[in-house]
Amino acid sequence: MTTEQMNNTQTNSTESDVKIPEDALIIIPVREMVLFPGAIAPIAIGRAKSIAAAQQALREQRPVGIVLQRSPEIEDPGPDDLYRVATIANIVRYITAPDGTHHIVCQGVQRARILDFLPGTPFPAARFQQIPEPTTSSPEIEARALNLQRQAIEAIELLPQAPPELVAMFQSTSAPGALADLATSFMDIKPQDKQEVLETIDLALRVEKVSKHLAERLEVLRISNEIGQKTKASFDERQREAILREQMATIQRQLGEGDGKAAEVAELTAAIAKANMPPEAEAHAKKELRRYERMPEAAGEAGMVRTYLDWLIELPWALPAEKPIDIKEARRILDADHFGLEKIKSRIIEYLAVRKLAPQGKAPILCFVGPPGVGKTSLGQSIARAMDRPFVRVSLGGVHDEAEIRGHRRTYIGALPGNIIQGIKKAGSRNCVMMLDEIDKMGRGVQGDPSAAMLEVLDPEQNGTFRDNYLGVPFDLSRVVFIATANMLDQIPGPLLDRMELISLAGYTEDEKLEIARRYLVRRQLEANGLTAEQAEIEPEALKLIVKGYTREAGVRNLEREIGKVFRHAAVQVAEGTAAKIVVTTKDIATVLGQPRFEGEIAQRTSIPGVATGLAWTPVGGDILFIEASRVPGRGGMILTGQLGEVMRESVQAALTLVKSRASQLGIDPSVFEKSDIHVHVPAGATPKDGPSAGVAMFTALTSLLTNRTVRSDTAMTGEISLRGLVLPVGGIKEKVVAAAAAGLKRVMLPARNKRDYDDIPKSARDNLEFIWLERVDEAIAAALEPAAEAKVEAAE
Repeated sequence: MTTEQMNNTQTNSTESDVKIPEDALIIIPVREMVLFPGAIAPIAIGRAKSIAAAQQALREQRPVGIVLQRSPEIEDPGPDDLYRVATIANIVRYITAPDGTHHIVCQGVQRARILDFLPGTPFPAARFQQIPEPTTSSPEIEARALNLQRQAIEAIELLPQAPPELVAMFQSTSAPGALADLATSFMDIKPQDKQEVLETIDLALRVEKVSKHLAERLEVLRISNEIGQKTKASFDERQREAILREQMATIQRQLGEGDGKAAEVAELTAAIAKANMPPEAEAHAKKELRRYERMPEAAGEAGMVRTYLDWLIELPWALPAEKPIDIKEARRILDADHFGLEKIKSRIIEYLAVRKLAPQGKAPILCFVGPPGVGKTSLGQSIARAMDRPFVRVSLGGVHDEAEIRGHRRTYIGALPGNIIQGIKKAGSRNCVMMLDEIDKMGRGVQGDPSAAMLEVLDPEQNGTFRDNYLGVPFDLSRVVFIATANMLDQIPGPLLDRMELISLAGYTEDEKLEIARRYLVRRQLEANGLTAEQAEIEPEALKLIVKGYTREAGVRNLEREIGKVFRHAAVQVAEGTAAKIVVTTKDIATVLGQPRFEGEIAQRTSIPGVATGLAWTPVGGDILFIEASRVPGRGGMILTGQLGEVMRESVQAALTLVKSRASQLGIDPSVFEKSDIHVHVPAGATPKDGPSAGVAMFTALTSLLTNRTVRSDTAMTGEISLRGLVLPVGGIKEKVVAAAAAGLKRVMLPARNKRDYDDIPKSARDNLEFIWLERVDEAIAAALEPAAEAKVEAAE
């Protein structure tokens, strides 16, 4: 202290001179710190009582008691506001700062317990009891102390800019109590936790508490240090890369090789000039190139801009020279690639002829609709071959994000153009043939509706200025030949359907499947299984057996799989050397493929009254459908089974009402309806069935049941009925008739108003079937039911 400060202190002390007993301890409360024995720490004192207490202790050369108050917000703490365990300390130095604040530097000496406070003193003073430091030791305490010493040293080493003297201080401290107090005084924990350590007298328990607190802080320091090292390593790597790039540029300039960035920009400038972009796209590309030139190479956005420029440069902006379309060659290619499909191939030839005569015209968008495996995708490939243009296929099945069509904006990480622009880049030509496969399988999600994005792509009036979100400039799609494929039309939105010309492909007949297998499938499977025509062969009758007994589909995919199984069986024998050539006959088919899976069950199913054969349309082609009716004693109820949809249930109700209304005309006793329950069942109950097409078959089955007349086993029928007895037209006639021919039926009964669909039916099916056109249900009964006399004879037998 200075002389002036000492004089001021003496003057103040004279005014408040108070006699404190020798066995009492002057108390200085502190807010946020705990002083431990052996530790030296500065303490700021601002309260008048604390300043008076410190000056009194300094004047009398006596120690003070440093004690933590329970709540730091209390300005004038009383006895109940202070902890009862304090640290006896000597004031080493008293400092008055120029700004008027007071500080004392204290050195802790010993723990003490406050017994009771003295009344009437201007500052806290209390009688106390000294707490001696335990001197007992044990191997457990020493082991705990060594562990604590190791933890403290490790924590100091993890601290940034820790003084080395601190490590030496802990290494030189061997007493367990002193080591625990020293570690706690430097630890960053709450004052209340430090006070708890101060009040712990037992050495083992004190060391354990300190070790636990230190372990928690040590784990935090380890994680913080690990994060800091990773961050520093990442920063150092980027800094190192930037320095190396700068050094490389300097070396290149010194060697006279020029600036690498300048050379790259010059290369990109030349590529943009050669790309033949439209003026808008070229101006945008040059603008992005200037941005790229000003960017440092280490910038994250530089890579994104460079990728964008590469896309602009590599897209086929220029329209290649139109190659003349040879109609005769196109006809030859279509005939060579596809058997049958005469109307389809005729429409494709018309399309190609129009493109030849008016190459600049807006051609329609063709959409091939049909069941799987009938050759929709391969037709697109044949069109590309006929036009001598590159072919690219874009699969739309499962697409539920609009960005898959229009692309992502460049602001997103990893953004790319949409599938349309990617397909054109893959094809390398702006007048390619693009197959939009499975356009009916597009979904709709939270990211938008991709079918709405397809409207612009497939509209000849709009796709000349198609704008992809990634490119940001218009791209002309008017010269692309778009061909779409679909299985079901009802899943395609109306506006999108309106932009396409539909070409329907029905399933193949047995004769067509045999010819396709002979011409294409056998040869393809021979090559796929490593065989030659000299090593394996399938007899025509064996092929026919595979078609009739092992496949029932509209297309030929399963047929090709079965042929592949046969050739794999033959390949095993050829590979083993047991046979030089395998000729597969009808006798071998059952050995290889097992027993036939399908057989002619029409006659068996319809051999009793109440069973009629209907025709159904499915997404994979036509199929036959059996309607079974049975009568049991009851009260006039109706039971419907077979997973029938709401529309089909209504058809059964309409058919029963129609039968009741014509009971006398049909020779049915009206009392039968009151005394019986009628059960209508459609087999294959695990398959949902719906639609009005089975109305005629329902009416025929119920009439057959109630008149005891059997339905002809060679006849199938379809059509909707009205309560007036009219037969109304239905859809899917082509597929249904093909299914009837494949099932071995001889007669089909169709609505008369469906005669317009007769020309769409394949010729082979028309030649093998007898067609009966129905205006009213009476005609169906007359044509479908066996005569009553024959039915009675059969029943008697």
